[in-house]
Parts: sequence; C-alpha cells; structure tokens
Amino acid sequence: MFNKSNSKSRFKVIYKNGSSSGCKIIVDKETGVNYLYSWDRYSGGITPLLDKNGSPVISTENE
Repeated sequence: MFNKSNSKSRFKVIYKNGSSSGCKIIVDKETGVNYLYSWDRYSGGITPLLDKNGSPVISTENE
C-alpha cells in the first residue's frame, strides 16, 4: 500500500485547525494510519482516528 518514503519525515499533516488550541490530522506515510492530535496551549494528546465501527482510519496512497 504505502512505500518506504525517501523523505526524512514519516508523518504528514493533512488537516490543521487552530493556533493556540486546535487539532491536526496526521498520516503515517508508512502505514497509512490517521491520527488525531489535539492541543490547548501547553497540553495536548494524540490518538488513532477511528471510523464508526471503531477501526483505525487508513488512507490510501491517492488520498
């Protein structure tokens, strides 16, 4: 599905909302797994993004 990237960065931000607080959707370019990163000033957290069935959202190469 995903090839080993020649780029040094394994992760790609595909969505960002906010500045001092907000969220990002980050994709692991090697596995296609999407993560939700949320922050509010000096704290934050990250979790796999899940679909309605509770399975991880996985992007394809074309997305």
